[in-house]
Amino acid sequence: MSKTTSSSFIEEWAKGQKPRGSSVKGSSIFYRNLEEELDASRAQHNFVTLHNQTPNLVDFTSCDVLGIGQSGAIRQAFLEEFSRHPQLPVGAHGARLLDGNSEYIETVENEIATLHCAETALIVTSSAIANDVIFQAIPLPGDAIVYDELMHASALDGFKHSVALCQKSFRHNNVESFTNTLISVRDSQPQIRNGTRSVLISVESVYSMDGDICPLKELLEAAKQVFPSGNAQFVVDEAHSSGHLGPNGAGLVSELGLEKEIAIRNHTLGKTLAGMGGVIMCNQTIRNMLLNNGRQIHFSIAPALTLAAAARVGYEMLRTGKTVESQQRVQRVVKLFMDSITEHPVWDDANDAGILRIPLYEEDDWNDLPFVSHICPVWTRPKQNLYLSFHLQTAGYVVYPISYPVVPRGADRVRIILHAHNTDEQVKGLAESICTWAEEMLQIQRSGDKAKLPAAARDAHSLLAKEGVNSSK
Repeated sequence: MSKTTSSSFIEEWAKGQKPRGSSVKGSSIFYRNLEEELDASRAQHNFVTLHNQTPNLVDFTSCDVLGIGQSGAIRQAFLEEFSRHPQLPVGAHGARLLDGNSEYIETVENEIATLHCAETALIVTSSAIANDVIFQAIPLPGDAIVYDELMHASALDGFKHSVALCQKSFRHNNVESFTNTLISVRDSQPQIRNGTRSVLISVESVYSMDGDICPLKELLEAAKQVFPSGNAQFVVDEAHSSGHLGPNGAGLVSELGLEKEIAIRNHTLGKTLAGMGGVIMCNQTIRNMLLNNGRQIHFSIAPALTLAAAARVGYEMLRTGKTVESQQRVQRVVKLFMDSITEHPVWDDANDAGILRIPLYEEDDWNDLPFVSHICPVWTRPKQNLYLSFHLQTAGYVVYPISYPVVPRGADRVRIILHAHNTDEQVKGLAESICTWAEEMLQIQRSGDKAKLPAAARDAHSLLAKEGVNSSK
């Protein structure tokens, strides 16, 4: 692969770390306090800036997993769909419960529900809002929420807006911890124990920062054992399985044949389907609860019909099998990446030293799994994920570091997302570049020079110095 050196991400990062508190000394205390708070992040080199897309770099970060966005396929289909309905407005006229509803959006919802083997579907403006409104509107007083400790922040926000006062987490993907948590809730909540109130169980099908897949069947069986009367129901966030797992990309629940056993599924339209919005799969009772009790629905404009049109053509591509080859390609690409990186001569030493880790596959052989996730986080030592991302960006690959508070402290990583449009050469090149960085880190470690930095990090610190920023962190 012809690699293009790009320092734009590093330059933007370096400029962002420059303190600004002194520049607003003459401003209101309101702004001075805000800049003081931001300067605390800058001092740790954790200040976040926006980055423009870099088309000359290889994409290993976007959620366009099947490539229908970058290929232009979804754009062309959307324009054709919109031209077939010239009467459709671009936006919405008002809230969904007032004059923002339409026959068109209900038709799209019915088509989506059919593909997912669901009774109904409800489109909202994002899957994050869907998480919020589900947990704000559905749990009743006396109900409980049990959730995986690594649930998405939007679900955690929804819990805060819920009237369910009993909320307990269980260890990530741990069936024993899950079972014990359910037993604890049952034993401490009389109404739940006697079957007059319910437990809502919140999990993700594929976890966005870890890339691992929920043991949904095992959790479901455990819930049935603890609550045989059926007052434990699941809410499954399928944001990272939408479009590429399961029959016709219908998600993990459909892959496992559990459509009739899961109360609520939250799918996204804005990742694999290259559109925008979220869609909640449920029965009519839950849909009515969302419409009647969902504050986000009451006080927000209805989803734009452009959003619904993009969703419709995306789902049409799934339904007609136009994405099957891409779905299969993603599975092959993930396994190629794992084979390439773990077979590299430096891998074992780097892994043993803790310089590189891929916990996702430390217990399972990816080649033996029925399906794998497109998300493959490469863990580093604390703060060294920034160095690795600098190295990869300079080598021509778009990836970003993920650190606290997005992930727990000490769990720093570079999140890699593999796509159908990534070529074999690009995937092998990414693995090679990661291992080149690891070899450099091993050499530094063997030298005993604790102050020495890898080359890309030295470049970054030079840029910090240029901006007048203390680079000792």
